[in-house]
Amino acid sequence: MDIASLLGIVIGLVMLVYGIIDNAGLDGFLYYIDAPSAIITFGGSFAATLASYSLQDFLAGLKSFLLVFKVPSFNTSEMIKKIIELSNVARKEGLLSLEEAAADLDEPFLRKGILLIVDGTDPELVRAIMETELVSVEGRHKKLIGFWDTLGTMGPAWGMIGTLVGLVNMLYNMEDPSSIGPSMAVALITTLYGSLLANWICAPVASKLKMDNASEMMQKEVMIEGLLSIQAGENPRVIEEKLKSFLAPKDRENPEEAGGEE
Repeated sequence: MDIASLLGIVIGLVMLVYGIIDNAGLDGFLYYIDAPSAIITFGGSFAATLASYSLQDFLAGLKSFLLVFKVPSFNTSEMIKKIIELSNVARKEGLLSLEEAAADLDEPFLRKGILLIVDGTDPELVRAIMETELVSVEGRHKKLIGFWDTLGTMGPAWGMIGTLVGLVNMLYNMEDPSSIGPSMAVALITTLYGSLLANWICAPVASKLKMDNASEMMQKEVMIEGLLSIQAGENPRVIEEKLKSFLAPKDRENPEEAGGEE
């Protein structure tokens, strides 16, 4: 589990609750709980988002919330190490020897590329097939990210709708001055709920999914370049230096990385 994401959401809630109680007291906390406002803001936001997607995509978007708490398994340094090992095998025993090595790989994208190479597929066709799958994977990821971006946009909008509904009710009861303050407070709660939905939930989830997508895309690009370099018969040391260019400078010098042949 990704502790940072869990802590961020929990601490954000704790800070909000603490600020409310410290300012308004424990009894005053109840002022911030209003069922009609919640129904308008949250119900309206999810309903509008549902209208923007198919039911299948909507449910998939909701389930993607759990991905925020999952620790990504992307380790580009380890992937480079594995590719260099494969390049050494191919250099010593030939490309056909990679078929046996592919059976032990856990990464389906890398395994698919190796099998294409072993089958003697043209390098340009290998790149086209791999990049097509890369685009397809990224497209699915962007659909999930778009779900949270859409929901985050709907939150403040429906919060404002709820506020307008509350203000209309307040104006219809202007003859009772004592009701103006409470009515105004209830009207503003919907704006609060909309902002919370957008900035406490949707924005962090979308941001985390974007970061995970970028990491996965970079790793898959490393695989494509590595596999094509192996197919071209490049020196493992050259392949290693080429693939290290994907890494930040501080991550390039790793004594545990497998070295290529001289």
